[in-house]
Amino acid sequence: MSRSTVLATLLLLVLGPQVARAQLSDRASWAAYAANAYQVVPNVTYLTADNYESKLDLYAPRNPAAPVPVVIYYHGGFWVRGSKEASVLNILPYMEMGVAVVNVEYRLGRIALAPAAVEDARCALRWVLRNAEQYRFDTSRIVVTGGSAGGHLSLTTGMLTPEAGLDARCPGPEPMRVAGIINWYGVTDVADLLAGPNRRDPVLEWMGGMPNQMEIAKRVSPLEYVRRDLPPILTIHGDADPTVPYEHAVRLHRALDAAGAENELLTIPGGRHGGFTLPETVRIFDTIQRFFEENGILERPQ
Repeated sequence: MSRSTVLATLLLLVLGPQVARAQLSDRASWAAYAANAYQVVPNVTYLTADNYESKLDLYAPRNPAAPVPVVIYYHGGFWVRGSKEASVLNILPYMEMGVAVVNVEYRLGRIALAPAAVEDARCALRWVLRNAEQYRFDTSRIVVTGGSAGGHLSLTTGMLTPEAGLDARCPGPEPMRVAGIINWYGVTDVADLLAGPNRRDPVLEWMGGMPNQMEIAKRVSPLEYVRRDLPPILTIHGDADPTVPYEHAVRLHRALDAAGAENELLTIPGGRHGGFTLPETVRIFDTIQRFFEENGILERPQ
């Protein structure tokens, strides 16, 4: 994926019709490529729990010459709102890279309280592992990502150990390891948002009236699973985020550094909870592409 191609797509998404004519050739060529090169498999049920079918949408290259990398994307919404459909535009830059994308929904708080969303996120990874042969996934090049609650779910999916006991909904022998985690302004300490100055009502909603809220919050907090042998982690966070405190990113980065785990924190000065400017977004995806190349997810250009 070239910087100019990403820029063209993002310009179209951010500025709309006013740049359509100027970017028509880039847009038209990539749209034609995507329409012919990708197959879409919508609303695949990957888990049934609490009388609810959790579904995912698959965007996979057609007839690849070799197994392809996979990006698993989790939407945001503090685990109580949001949808995979509302996040489709967020996956376009990954598709431009030529990878398969799995866009995941999960049980929201109105369906099942914590830690259901974490269980579902792990089960989506299990589905990818179990369906790798059919869709030509390269299971050595799986990346998990998402924003806000989706950032949290990408972290827990990639960092949890079997001992956490959150794989019981979809047990199996496959090693649940990913090649990388891209955390967009995700929650790293759930308990911090349950009480005190950083309290957030949606987090209380996700916990419901359970008497052991703090215990569960600790169980689903990425900071509890920091260790040296983690996949590489890239965190993206604005230092003026009013929703998920920037300190969550800083604390995770410091803890990972202390443990000797490979990680990077990309700070967006003045950045809030997403909604980054076009230059900031291009910078972010330049960093993501470099992250992919350095960690063997994508080949470096010759």
